[in-house]
Amino acid sequence: MRYAFVGLGHRAQMYVDALLGEWRDAGTIVALCDLNRTRMDYYVERIGQEVPCFAPDEFDKVLELADAVIVTTVDATHARYVCAALDAGRDVIVEKPLTVDAEGCAAIAAAAERSSGKLIVTFNYRYSPRNSAVRRLLMEGAIGEVTSVHFEWTLDTIHGADYFRRWHRQRASSGGLLVHKSTHHFDLVNWWLDAAPELVFAQTDLRFYGADNARKRSLGERPARGQGAPGLGSDPFILDISADHRLKRLYLDAEHEDGYVRDQDVFGEGIDIDDNMSVLVRYTNRAVLTYSLHAHAPWEGYRVAFNGTAGRLELDVVEREWTPPHAAIDPSAAAKEHATGSSERLLLRRHWSEPEEIPIEGGAGGHGGGDRLLLNDVFRGPDNDPLARQAGYRDGIRSVLTGVAATVSARTGAPVRLADHGTRVS
Repeated sequence: MRYAFVGLGHRAQMYVDALLGEWRDAGTIVALCDLNRTRMDYYVERIGQEVPCFAPDEFDKVLELADAVIVTTVDATHARYVCAALDAGRDVIVEKPLTVDAEGCAAIAAAAERSSGKLIVTFNYRYSPRNSAVRRLLMEGAIGEVTSVHFEWTLDTIHGADYFRRWHRQRASSGGLLVHKSTHHFDLVNWWLDAAPELVFAQTDLRFYGADNARKRSLGERPARGQGAPGLGSDPFILDISADHRLKRLYLDAEHEDGYVRDQDVFGEGIDIDDNMSVLVRYTNRAVLTYSLHAHAPWEGYRVAFNGTAGRLELDVVEREWTPPHAAIDPSAAAKEHATGSSERLLLRRHWSEPEEIPIEGGAGGHGGGDRLLLNDVFRGPDNDPLARQAGYRDGIRSVLTGVAATVSARTGAPVRLADHGTRVS
């Protein structure tokens, strides 16, 4: 296979490195496309040989060279590239979220239906062994028919804050965290339950980040960005982008081309996404989800509990037990893999039985070995996976539209219905 990349930011590296390493026999990298030549040069250097580089308005030339396109651009531009590649008959591998709005979902669905190409949405959380174990138990009927789910996800002031210093801070680019981040979580629930969302109600707010909240808490004058800021090296919310070689090369050294500033102040003006979100979802199998996402917690992880007609299943995950104050200054402190205090526990509580802790078999690499399993599915195919972990465009649409519906509900105060098995806003 001949692979082309469009969007050469941080997320592209996992796929580039895969094709240079363990999956090098799966294909070759034949083209790069980005609006920033400095970022493309970084990846050409990483690849170790000359690769044709193109601007976004030359995407048709990219398609002439490739059999498949890997899309890792800003979320709001996904639909443009996905549709163009599908209409050219190319396979598409797209980072989550599939897109950011109902219009993009409709355009991608139409393109996928008329195309000979295949579309894969890379939901790596499906492949995490702990989440796969949950899917397996539910499929086996361990707690009977699921009646309700409670799902709480906390982003700490390392991970959560980073969304508010990047392009994600603008809803027009990311759809907000209910689309960009929660698409992972809504997809997990859709997959776990093997059901589709049909009714969504939500309440959201911006309570911690942003200029208004900084003024309310009397934080004083804030720098517009991290580089050159007086508090650099002491303020835990100021990112030292020059301390990380990759971030420096991809963003700081590339600013002169497109003006994108990667280390904006999280308490600055112009943030229009929320940092506290609560969502209620009803599914086609009558199960109900209560979901919350909180982006300024002192720890990172998630808790999910399933109530069923024959018992209850509980998964508790601590990805980072606490947030070192120097994490924004020393990027190595932000790593979650094998962080001190990290833990996971899957507990099965059947009616009239003692609780049973279910062992979770982990693996090497990100997300407990899940990233490696995902990449193998992407580049070599899923074989006969009984868990059906590989996600297509309908899966991507359902997760996006749950977030879109929640955003509309929060704005209007009214519930929003989804139709056609969760693939269309009613």
